[in-house]
Amino acid sequence: MKSRQRGISLIGLLFVGGTLAFLGVIGAQVAPTLIEFQAINKAVNKVAASGGGVAEIRSSFDKAQQIDDFKAISGKDLEITKNGDKVAISFAYTKEIHLAGPAYLLLKYAGSSK
Repeated sequence: MKSRQRGISLIGLLFVGGTLAFLGVIGAQVAPTLIEFQAINKAVNKVAASGGGVAEIRSSFDKAQQIDDFKAISGKDLEITKNGDKVAISFAYTKEIHLAGPAYLLLKYAGSSK
């Protein structure tokens, strides 16, 4: 009786390993942009809750930008609207991550205050 062998071949193992390595490299480059987006979103919500005029909101956001050390947007990039007595702040920006040669990964981030 012959026993049937099971398992992954060397070529299959190399393919799976290469795919996991590629995804790990991409994940390591995307993670800082996600952390930056969360910091921006937190700053926008904090500034919106404090209220004030447009100039004051932009100034407060720029101070939060210096504290949290994010560079994707600044106070002048915010879209500030007022709905009654509540301030609504929204923002949008893109990040490009170079993959290889002419290939880039484009990430579009957008958010608004709660």
